[in-house]
Amino acid sequence: MVMAMAPARGVALQALRLYLVTDQASAGGRTLTDVVAAAVQGGVTCVQLREKQLNTRDFLAQAMLLKTLLAPHDIPLVINDRIDVALACAARGVHLGQSDMPVAQARRLLPPEVFIGWSVETMADVARSASLPIDYLGVSPIHATPTKTDTQVPWGLDGLRQVRSVTTLPLVAIGGIHAGNARAVLSAGADGLALVSALCAAPDPRAAAAALRQLMDAD
Repeated sequence: MVMAMAPARGVALQALRLYLVTDQASAGGRTLTDVVAAAVQGGVTCVQLREKQLNTRDFLAQAMLLKTLLAPHDIPLVINDRIDVALACAARGVHLGQSDMPVAQARRLLPPEVFIGWSVETMADVARSASLPIDYLGVSPIHATPTKTDTQVPWGLDGLRQVRSVTTLPLVAIGGIHAGNARAVLSAGADGLALVSALCAAPDPRAAAAALRQLMDAD
């Protein structure tokens, strides 16, 4: 059995519960700030800025806007991939994928209080996670989704259960998750749900987030 090392800093499970991953292309002409603000009102507990098409200056500017928005609510801002931007805006967390900076190098660069999430796409990735200084795993993708096209075959619920059986790290599931399948994903072992289109593309992100929280909190 793969046993994960204890997180170096840890991140509260509740903070990972309803995890918004940004996607400006899905926002229907609205600003990311407006979408995130509405989703926060509905109950989002964590926000990851993932806008790979932005240049460094614009990415940092967006990060600073979101940090200002989230700070009064004590909601963590997580930066996808960009360690330099995370340092510049003093983000609470960083999320790394399989093609991003290696976790060990990122850990050396980041302040000790900054938590690290790491995407796993295969059981081999999960096995490697046991020796890495990470705080949660992003199990990606659970279901096929147009917002994550550069990943392996979807895990499905059975794959998620397999991951849950071999690690004690918090698991954040992402990929094709929405109100219709959220409870099934949680029952399969996820500690938190990361959503892109289900929140960013929703006509009313506040109502969408509130509906998800109601489903999740009913368990």
